[in-house]
Amino acid sequence: MPSLNEIRATFLDYFRAREHLIIPSAPLVPQNDPTLLFVNAGMVPFKNYFTGAETPPAPRAASSQKSVRAGGKHNDLDNVGYTARHHTFFEMLGNFSFGDYFKEGAITHAWTLLTEVYGIPAEKLCVTVYHTDDEAADLWKKIAGLSDDKIIRISTNDNFWSMGDTGPCGPCSEIFYDHGAHIPGGPPGSPDEDGDRFVEIWNLVFMQFEQFADGTRKPLPKPQIDTGMGLERIAAVLQGVHDNYDIDLFRTLIAASKALVGDGTNGPSHRVIADHLRSTSFLIADGVSPSNEGRGYVLRRIMRRAMRHAHLLGAEEPLMHRLAPVLIAEMGEAYPELRRAEPVIVETLRQEEERFRRTLGRGMALLDEATAKLPEGGVLSGDVAFKLYDTYGFPLDLTQDAVRAKGLTVDLDAFDVAMKRQKDMAREAWSGSGQAAASGEWFAIRERLGATEFIGYDTVEATGVLKALVADGAELTEAGAGKTVFAVFDRTPFYAESGGQAGDTGEVEWAEGKGKVLDTQKQAGDLFVHEIEVTEGILTVGDQTRLAVDAERRLTTRSNHSAAHLVHAALRHVLGPHVSQKGQLVDGERMRFDFSHGGPLTAAEIDTIEAEVNAVIRQNLPTLTEEMAPEEAIEAGAMALFGEKYGDKVRVLTLGQALEGEGAYSVELCGGTHVARTGDIALFKIISEGGVAAGIRRIEALTGEAARRWLIEQAGVAKALADQFKTPVSEVLARVDALEAQRRRLEKELGDAKRQLAMGGGGGAAPAAVEEIAGVQVMARIMDGVGGKDLRPIAEEFKKQVTDGIIALVGVAEGKAAVTVAVTGAAAAKFSAVELAKAAVVAMGGQGAGGRPDFAQGGAPDGAKAGEGLAAIKAAIGG
Repeated sequence: MPSLNEIRATFLDYFRAREHLIIPSAPLVPQNDPTLLFVNAGMVPFKNYFTGAETPPAPRAASSQKSVRAGGKHNDLDNVGYTARHHTFFEMLGNFSFGDYFKEGAITHAWTLLTEVYGIPAEKLCVTVYHTDDEAADLWKKIAGLSDDKIIRISTNDNFWSMGDTGPCGPCSEIFYDHGAHIPGGPPGSPDEDGDRFVEIWNLVFMQFEQFADGTRKPLPKPQIDTGMGLERIAAVLQGVHDNYDIDLFRTLIAASKALVGDGTNGPSHRVIADHLRSTSFLIADGVSPSNEGRGYVLRRIMRRAMRHAHLLGAEEPLMHRLAPVLIAEMGEAYPELRRAEPVIVETLRQEEERFRRTLGRGMALLDEATAKLPEGGVLSGDVAFKLYDTYGFPLDLTQDAVRAKGLTVDLDAFDVAMKRQKDMAREAWSGSGQAAASGEWFAIRERLGATEFIGYDTVEATGVLKALVADGAELTEAGAGKTVFAVFDRTPFYAESGGQAGDTGEVEWAEGKGKVLDTQKQAGDLFVHEIEVTEGILTVGDQTRLAVDAERRLTTRSNHSAAHLVHAALRHVLGPHVSQKGQLVDGERMRFDFSHGGPLTAAEIDTIEAEVNAVIRQNLPTLTEEMAPEEAIEAGAMALFGEKYGDKVRVLTLGQALEGEGAYSVELCGGTHVARTGDIALFKIISEGGVAAGIRRIEALTGEAARRWLIEQAGVAKALADQFKTPVSEVLARVDALEAQRRRLEKELGDAKRQLAMGGGGGAAPAAVEEIAGVQVMARIMDGVGGKDLRPIAEEFKKQVTDGIIALVGVAEGKAAVTVAVTGAAAAKFSAVELAKAAVVAMGGQGAGGRPDFAQGGAPDGAKAGEGLAAIKAAIGG
């Protein structure tokens, strides 16, 4: 019985032997399609080859492409764990022909591989074709010897593929495997086709037409082939099982999960954990971090769904990070990025599960309370589902998953209304994938002109011929003074923004004019596009130009970029190998470096990082760069950025000597510009460190002259304080600490005085004025001059007097209002302090309140409406 790894290797070896270029899997974050959240099919990385926007590297190709369907249009998340073949992560085996072989070749390859190489009995297979595709039907008879009853004609779009409303399209032929009569279901096209007996294992797409907006189609001059076969599905067939979760990979993952938490009684849970472990690990390895928006939010949803199922199984400790090494052992050879990212994967999973566990108990208590009285088939309030999402971090599908086990559903319309309300209030809206689209114009120019020759590693000034001008999405032949255009030259010393290094600025001159280069960006992969403001004369395509980079800005940018590499190495030395780069920006001003880490850096850690970087700078060793294949570079120890797709050759940058032991200090893949020697950085100073998202930290730093000036400014501040305090600089900190302690003491005394005054003076609280509302004892007061932090101890005092009832306090200070509500005794079973406080806050122009069911607080902008706030609480109590 072949393993999943052997099945994948056999597929690729088959096509390699038949002159197909084997293309490594692209990262899950799309490189060429900003409309997609993730790569969700094997053909996605080849999309521009099929549309003609780019030239393919070979006429034939094959790949095993990692794919994720868990967000947007392609979302299988809800079904995972409950069906035999749904996954959030899957591998798509595919072979592709870009104008080379067509239907006969595709059918021959498929039939040969399935029946002769994999050894599947021909009688177990049947195929579908588009109902008008006589050519494909005849080829199946000729090549495979299939009878008419095994070639099923389908008239629906299930067997006609299109890339969109316009563009390449064509009929499909799907291959089905018959799992046997013991499984219910009929062949495709039959009344029982929805059964599980006949399972599609391979889809052959014959792209032979171009579709136009008016609905007409014309034959493509070069028809193309795109195929897709799910690795998990074909593995189930070859391993003699019907359920994908019974193949060797999933058996191993599920066994590891059971070994840690036991079998449990929840059947789908181990399957969910095994599937979600794959998708989360691969997404993290490709550079995605859990967050509350975009790709990071989808990752967090998947992670938390798995963690919820671990909780259902009774896992008392975080589980997912302990399973990651098992997955990496199984799939790391085929996908080495998993091995490189193992520390990051493990640490990210551990941190996220610990974070989720802190809110899980409270969220589940709310969910249990909200569903306790709902009958079978009942509907959970959309407001409750939204609160679970907004307050406790429960993705909607996790809540749906939890209530489904109780036979309930969620009011999705009400949830959507609450979600929209929050977005409108925050004036936020998701802006897509965050990846800018490269327009068709640039791909067309790239195909016509080829790549730009970058000569800026060794010079900041050169000549170049203007090859193209673009403005407002259209090509121009010339541009006059006052016009801002985008220009492409045959070669350039200007670095185009990439890898976190900002694009160069500078000047351009020609025989009868000149202009300013405002920015330089990459388009269509390797086209360097210069944004130019024409200041004199007319710039014309074909002009010979002098291109001059702002040398001072480039020099500082190089220093900041090299320092970023040193910081990355220092962070890993000081904090651990789980640190990975999550983003950077280096320009002529400063260095900004984002990295994965679970908490704030201590002063000692920051000092050690800073000291290491400056020690390497003082080595003043030459910077070494060499070109090699990416695999060779990584094997030699070079750091690669997770999720990056590298070309056939990469630049390997080496900086400094290891401070302990042998070897270099920093070795990374990088195409940016860097200092000639580490000493050129001169000085490195961290000026800030802080969090930018859960598990993501940011360091900002200065180098060279900017760092020197910053240190002088800080010294000036210290000297000014010393002069003001009339004390030596060395004693300024102690003086500030003494003043701070005095301030806190005075604030406390003032707060005590305010509370005494508010409660009527004396050593204890004066008897409270209590009224009865709907049979409940209520003590309600407006307290002038009392802020929110002083209301809590006052409420605690009044709780001694109102032991069964409600205390509602509205403090007014500096024009703003603060609300504190406490519910005591039997009243706690009928009223929520949070809801009462929220009613007051909303009445006073605020948005909400938070806390526990028996004690809550909130704030509002308009203290003049304090009376309305108390009235709203009383009205809520009275019902």
